[in-house]
Amino acid sequence: MADLPRFRNRAQAGKQLAGALAAEVRGCDAIVLALPRGGVPVGFAVAMTLGLALDILIVRKLGLPAQPEFAIGAVGSGGVRVLQPGVPGLMGVTQDEVEAIAARELAEIGRRARLYRGERPEPDLAGRTVLLVDDGIATGSTMLAAVEVARRRRAARVLVAAPVAPPATLASLRAHADGVACLLAPPRFFAVGQWYERFDQTSDEEVQDLLAMAWRSRATGQIETQPNREERT
Repeated sequence: MADLPRFRNRAQAGKQLAGALAAEVRGCDAIVLALPRGGVPVGFAVAMTLGLALDILIVRKLGLPAQPEFAIGAVGSGGVRVLQPGVPGLMGVTQDEVEAIAARELAEIGRRARLYRGERPEPDLAGRTVLLVDDGIATGSTMLAAVEVARRRRAARVLVAAPVAPPATLASLRAHADGVACLLAPPRFFAVGQWYERFDQTSDEEVQDLLAMAWRSRATGQIETQPNREERT
C-alpha cells in the first residue's frame, strides 16, 4: 500500500481518469453518468476534460441492518435490484428486512432525483455509449445496479470507470460491463477513502452546483472548471 500513490482529491482523480477513457469515447455519442454523491465531482472532471455531457444515475446501496456500511445489495430506478449471493439469509437478514431496506432506499432515490434534476428530464441513453463514473468501487453492488439500469434504458455500450477498486470487484464488473477503466487496483483494499488525501463527504449542494455548471457548459459551448473548493484542496 505504501508504494501506491493516492489521489489528491476527486477533481484530480477525475482528470486522470479522463486520460484513461479518451480512446474509448473518441468518435462516440457518449455521455458521462455520475453516481451521486461522491461520483459527481469525478464525473464532472471527466466530462469537462473530454468535452462530454454530464448527467447522473442514482443507485443506492442496501446496507446490513445492524451494519449499514456493509453492502448486501443495491437498488436503482425501474425496479432494478442486485443482491449479494446468499441474500436473504446472509448474516440472518430476512426477506422482510430486504424489502424494508429497499423501500427506504428507493424513496431516497426519488428524493435525490427531485432535488438534483428538478423538472429536467432524464437523458435518452438509447444507442449511446454510457460512462458510469464513481469515486471508487468497493463491493461493486451499486455499480452493477447502475449497469443494469443503463442496459434497460437501451444504452449501446456501458463502460464502468472509477479511480480505484479492488481486483476482485473489477473482475466481476468486467463480466457485466462492456469495458472497465480503473487507475488503481490495490490488492489490500479496505475503503475508497484510504486512496484519497482529501475525501470529504460530497454535499447535495455541491452535486447541484456541478450539474448546473455542466448543463450550462453544454448550453453555451464554454467548458467550465471545477469550483475552487475542489481545485485547491
